[in-house]
Amino acid sequence: MKEYLNDAVALLKELIATPRVSREETVAADLLEQRMAQWGLNPRREGNNVWAVCPDYDAERPTLLLNAHIDTVKAVATWTRDPYAPITEGDRLYGLGSNDCGGGLVTLLMAYRWKEKSPRAYNIIYLASCEEEVSGKDGFTRVLPLLPPISVAIVGEPTGMQPAVAEKGLMVIDGYAEGVSGHAARYKGYKVREGAVNAIYEALDDLLWLRDYRFTKESPLLGPTQMVVTMVESGTQHNVVPDRMHFVIDVRTNEYYQNEYVLAFLQRHMKRCRLEARSTRLHSSSISQEHPLVKRCVELGLTPFGSPTLSDQALMPFPSLKLGPGQSERSHSADEFICLSELEQALDIYKQLLN
Repeated sequence: MKEYLNDAVALLKELIATPRVSREETVAADLLEQRMAQWGLNPRREGNNVWAVCPDYDAERPTLLLNAHIDTVKAVATWTRDPYAPITEGDRLYGLGSNDCGGGLVTLLMAYRWKEKSPRAYNIIYLASCEEEVSGKDGFTRVLPLLPPISVAIVGEPTGMQPAVAEKGLMVIDGYAEGVSGHAARYKGYKVREGAVNAIYEALDDLLWLRDYRFTKESPLLGPTQMVVTMVESGTQHNVVPDRMHFVIDVRTNEYYQNEYVLAFLQRHMKRCRLEARSTRLHSSSISQEHPLVKRCVELGLTPFGSPTLSDQALMPFPSLKLGPGQSERSHSADEFICLSELEQALDIYKQLLN
């Protein structure tokens, strides 16, 4: 697999040097399509999604999907090096998207290259999808109807090459409180029937309830459903009582709570605030620990676990697990890196798993 490792590292360096923030992945998709064509993989493309189907595809066999995403988040301000300069220092390769999830993207591609020409009792598809970081409509959702029926998927998110067999869902909720504007010097306090009504004070009881409430059903793998207020904005200037307040709630659901239920539950408990979900489609997902792919992971000495972070698994209507090089805590951080030894380990584990 040495040749494949060298190709994986070289391609990852090219990708790091190619800005590919969500919804701006065209040049990176061009690069992947070109390299896949050079390797004789007959790539197909829809928007900025690029994929390949094994040449011996047989509709009578089960189909394994290898998937990772092209896009990255924007570089945070605290980078101490150029996020688009692929610099190797010892075992570390630095660069934006190296860990999330460039490592999985290139090693799954090499695993596909190796396995598509090998004897198999199943079909194999490789998909590099876009817009994962924003759950965009032109990413996995757009390309899924163009793929053959999928039996199971491996998603190359950074998991330390341990199988994430469940992941939390995500729901982003916008909250609104309404008041009446007026001059701050004439404001006579909260709950005054005439004159200004402070929208910030209107929201306080609801914000405190959101802070303190705990969902009771805990998952063995995913823990509790959690929510946190992450953004608050209100007011125009210091001497105007604000007539509107907007806040954002980040909700991470386990398998015991559907997003639609959580939204309705929260809405019922608000005293003065109005809540609206941006979407309820990103549900918690899981794969049975009795699935042959999970059992094979366990045979290889890997340890299944539950992941708190969201991926395109939430959009997959078939069993899937996350398994990729790198560590989740490095994702979206300054001076992001992946270890070359992690890429080598990934190729070795993928090889054993696909056998």
